[in-house]
Amino acid sequence: MLRIRHEVNGGPEVLFAEEVDRPEPGAGEVLVRVEAVGVTLPTVRKLRGSGEPVPLGGEVAGEIVALGAGVTGFGVGDRVAGLCFADAYAEFAVLNGAMASRIPDSATAVEAVALVRSGLVARGAYEAARPEPGESVLVTAAASAVGTLALQYAKAGGAARVVAAVSSADKADFVRGLGADEVVHYGDLGGPYDVILDGVGGELLGPAVRALATGGRLVAFSSGGGTVETYELLLRGASLIGFQMRAVATGRPELYQRWQCELWQLRDAGTLRPAVHGEFPLRDAARAHTVIEQRRNLGKVVLVPR
Repeated sequence: MLRIRHEVNGGPEVLFAEEVDRPEPGAGEVLVRVEAVGVTLPTVRKLRGSGEPVPLGGEVAGEIVALGAGVTGFGVGDRVAGLCFADAYAEFAVLNGAMASRIPDSATAVEAVALVRSGLVARGAYEAARPEPGESVLVTAAASAVGTLALQYAKAGGAARVVAAVSSADKADFVRGLGADEVVHYGDLGGPYDVILDGVGGELLGPAVRALATGGRLVAFSSGGGTVETYELLLRGASLIGFQMRAVATGRPELYQRWQCELWQLRDAGTLRPAVHGEFPLRDAARAHTVIEQRRNLGKVVLVPR
């Protein structure tokens, strides 16, 4: 089978295609014939400056072709989506059965990788902020796969004002089309906001904290890190909350499964519309990474092993 491998040379051009044997699922795992792979920002970031090869993880959707020991609830032929932590850029990938989500017959694999993982993160981050109807919400990285769905969650949740923060002005019409009431640039976040969902981190984290209203809550779910001055939180009586989806999947599996089902219900009702920037052949993984590194993507970047 075809698989993309990372070697250490310092850039996206170090992704190479190779032919390898098809993997076998272990206990609790399923083997999927991959139809689509969602490229994640954490994976792209890890490649930059890495001193050793990086496992290429990503969101995978496709058809189950084999079951590992102990897997229940799925059968060969079922279509599922889930997060693969290594060797996701391949024609066949192994998923943890407990973290797999069944794809409805009405949905494509590309829709699944644009909706499931990103939607779960958007949902979890928004709920972690304990939002109240009528509050103002700022979403950073608003044109990203998670950001586009976070905007929609905020609108559906009764926010009085939803503001999208983007890296360039040419994304403004796109995020307005997803429900943003206003659009701001990273250099001038405006505010104050009751809730901030931050998918950027790094140097933007400090300005984001300073844009909080009194009693505001900032939820950091980015892989970009960053530091804040505790005085800025004390000054506003504000909170900084960290959110990671994996902690929910492993610590509260019943909630994880319920959220997965609700995602598809919201999509069928038209409340959530997953956005896809484009589909790239598996061999063009380096080009897909470049789109994300240069912040050009509008929605999810997807690889397809055609």
